[in-house]
Amino acid sequence: MNVVIYARYSSHNQTEQSIDGQLKDCYAYAEKNNFTVIDEPYIDRAKSGTKDDREAFQKMIEDSKKGLFNGVIVWKLDRFARNRYDSATYKSKLKKNNVRVMSAVENITDDPAGVITESVLEGMAEYFSLNLGENVKRGMGLNADKCYYNGGTVPLGFKLEEAERISRKNNKPMIKYRYVIDEEKAPIIRKVFEMYNERYLMADIQRYLNNKQIKTAFGNEFNKNSIRGILINTKYKSTYTYNGKETLDGIPRIVDDETFYKAQDMLNIKKQAPARARAKTEYLLTTKLFCGHCKDMMIGISGTSSTGKLHTYYTCKSVKLKKCKKANVQKNYIEDILVTKARDLLTDENIEYIANTVVGLTEKERNNSDLKRLNKLLSENEKQRDNLLNNLAQCTIDSITKSIFDKLEVLDKEKVGIEKEIILEEANCVTVTTTQVKTFLKGLRKGKINDPLYRKTLINVLIYKVYLYDDNFTVFFTTQDKKFEGKLPTIQEVEDYFKEGVVRLTDETDCQVKTQSNRLFNINFRRF
Repeated sequence: MNVVIYARYSSHNQTEQSIDGQLKDCYAYAEKNNFTVIDEPYIDRAKSGTKDDREAFQKMIEDSKKGLFNGVIVWKLDRFARNRYDSATYKSKLKKNNVRVMSAVENITDDPAGVITESVLEGMAEYFSLNLGENVKRGMGLNADKCYYNGGTVPLGFKLEEAERISRKNNKPMIKYRYVIDEEKAPIIRKVFEMYNERYLMADIQRYLNNKQIKTAFGNEFNKNSIRGILINTKYKSTYTYNGKETLDGIPRIVDDETFYKAQDMLNIKKQAPARARAKTEYLLTTKLFCGHCKDMMIGISGTSSTGKLHTYYTCKSVKLKKCKKANVQKNYIEDILVTKARDLLTDENIEYIANTVVGLTEKERNNSDLKRLNKLLSENEKQRDNLLNNLAQCTIDSITKSIFDKLEVLDKEKVGIEKEIILEEANCVTVTTTQVKTFLKGLRKGKINDPLYRKTLINVLIYKVYLYDDNFTVFFTTQDKKFEGKLPTIQEVEDYFKEGVVRLTDETDCQVKTQSNRLFNINFRRF
């Protein structure tokens, strides 16, 4: 398997020597697992894992689209991202490009709590967009009624400010944010609309922005898609949208209606006739399914028969290189098996464990975040300011009074800067409750087994890695306290189960499925 290496150090306590140490361990890990390291390592020096301005990291994410590598090796997962939600987000992006993240020195890729937390956060982020639990839906709906920030990337040209602070029993207030115009970056948005409406090509606008070293909201260079994303974003004409409902004048306006709709007309004129629609097949086990023989990743392939029917499979990457003889496996067949195994894991006991693990870790990371440092700085700033004001009230010497005013001005500027950082740090911190996680997981337990989104979420949240052999398979779950080994049932047996069968998984050695035709087959799971 082709892989790349990403390394980073972030503080004055770390140096080039720490990079060398990371690279040494990463190369050793690649050699031990027979991975081929391609190209030079991606290295960010003195960059925080919580920031999106890591040039090498962003380039690595972009390069993953080229299909040249299927793995990213990091020394530890905190080199990849310190924020758990960001880590889940970027891993999801890499997964779509058939790329998996691996740690050189940690168990599998991360500690068990981290693995299940990231998988749940990723699953909730995607699944809740269409299947919100009532509590979460109600809370986001209330935010939307007031046109508050509801998560996601803040578009270029906007920033967040505190809108409301709600007291809670745990003494940690819930802070709501609203969109405000970023006066430094809003002119960029107006310039993009102006150039496009003056019939500049997107390539010209892209070149203009990149030459001025202006970055997107994600910290990347501009391309045609990011420019188009600006031109069609209704937030810029003050429209707040949530769950299909639009609120006019819900957020500050950056461009007027005439400018916005002129750009839409231009886009429609230039839009080419769409090509013939072609169904896109999603391979749910991407980055999770591995060949049991050579341990290389299995990827999705498809072909059309003479009758026009589409056939989909997973194949070992090494088969194309004639280094492995693993037979292809039908996509729906292996996905059906693993969907049932994932759902079987959702017992009341496991749901309780997962919810407590996720909430415990997110709260711990929130407490260990930069918020403590920033709040301490803010407190010290306010204390110094109060002392100066007391001195000012007692002072009668003009020169000293002027000096105090100068110091107060400096402190005021520092305070504004600290408060901005706190707002951004608060927005980056993940906040979930056990009720939200339990609602999400219990919803998964009751979902429709053939619903595409349901199947995708089950696999993403609960299955970490699968090794597939000719007649059997091994499943590692994201909880990492359970592993199953089983004999593969026949395709007919799986089809019978999905049509009419009922599965019963107990602590006994065998798991039996009985269909309405009274045929039994043993999956023979061995519990570890």
